[in-house]
Amino acid sequence: MRSTFILIPFLLLVACSTRKTETPPAPISTSSATTLHYAEGFTVRYEGHVKHVEVTQPFQGATSGYKYLLVPRNENIPAHADDEKVIRIPLQSIVCTATTHIPLLDYLNESDKLTGFPTTDYISSEKMRQRIDAGKIQELGVDQGMNLERLAVLKPDMVMGYSMNSDYGQFKKMEELGVPVVLNAEYLEKHPLGRAEWIKFMALFFDKEKLADSVFRTIEQSYLETKAMADRATSRPSVLSGVVYSDAWFLPGGKNYASTILNDAGCDYLWKDDPSSGWLQLSFESVYEKAHDADLWIGLGSYTSLREIAAADRRYAKFESFVQKKVYNYDARKGAKGGSEYLELGYLRPDIILKDLVKIAHPELEPGYALFFYRALE
Repeated sequence: MRSTFILIPFLLLVACSTRKTETPPAPISTSSATTLHYAEGFTVRYEGHVKHVEVTQPFQGATSGYKYLLVPRNENIPAHADDEKVIRIPLQSIVCTATTHIPLLDYLNESDKLTGFPTTDYISSEKMRQRIDAGKIQELGVDQGMNLERLAVLKPDMVMGYSMNSDYGQFKKMEELGVPVVLNAEYLEKHPLGRAEWIKFMALFFDKEKLADSVFRTIEQSYLETKAMADRATSRPSVLSGVVYSDAWFLPGGKNYASTILNDAGCDYLWKDDPSSGWLQLSFESVYEKAHDADLWIGLGSYTSLREIAAADRRYAKFESFVQKKVYNYDARKGAKGGSEYLELGYLRPDIILKDLVKIAHPELEPGYALFFYRALE
């Protein structure tokens, strides 16, 4: 599940004005039925009723991608390249491996197609929890240790996986059981709307491109309207992020997804000028020197209170944001079994995250809005 693997546990950040003032960028990839404006990690090409899909960067540092040939169930499989894996569509059943895949099914009205998931307790979606409680979604074990015997019995039309590296071993075993595997690399997108646009990827396997486009355009409009509102703010509060893990303070680089959404919320992220898109590992001392007087501290992993933060390291209490109780985390909403709604829904709904951040940074702009994912720690 993405809830358990999700890079650094404090993965950040990830809706109000009524006028859209920002024009979306020109498409970077087009086809007869799918247009991508932000997502860079997959491409689609249509040939009749057949879809040629490529995940161009399946994991960080990948030098090649994975290709899939989506063929309607009532049509013969056409001649194709050896490296194109055939998937029959529309899917009638699917196993997902990341909680971020769950909202994609929900928003496409395909919740009933999920038949298996590793560690179902991490799922927060009310629709999916009802199916779990009814015994319609099989518990498949712990992520990379997924129970392949159960998977073989379940025999879904497809497994949607993710990978942090080039190790394809577990997925190869699934394919040897006759279960096709498709990798979803949404987490590598640098723009918040790029991650949300992967709903169009999921839609390809259910012939729901039109619905996916409609859902995405609504999210995009909400995001851009909120950003336009934040652009009108007369000040930009300085922001610190992250905490220490082991011997290093982890925080997003200046070109990271988290930095982008903070900037769009009208914040002055203190490492915005850093050129990296990954995660920085800095000493406590260097972070304190730069951010001891930061206005806001946003995103602190698993910490749930100011007392807990101070107990972990007394030096945390010296930050001005701590003293002023301007510390915010994204744990306001939990599923029935404790799963994080932020980590599940946040990729698809960056507009809600942005609204939260604007409310935190510029409360005067959203006087009637209540925080959704975030809360102030006490």
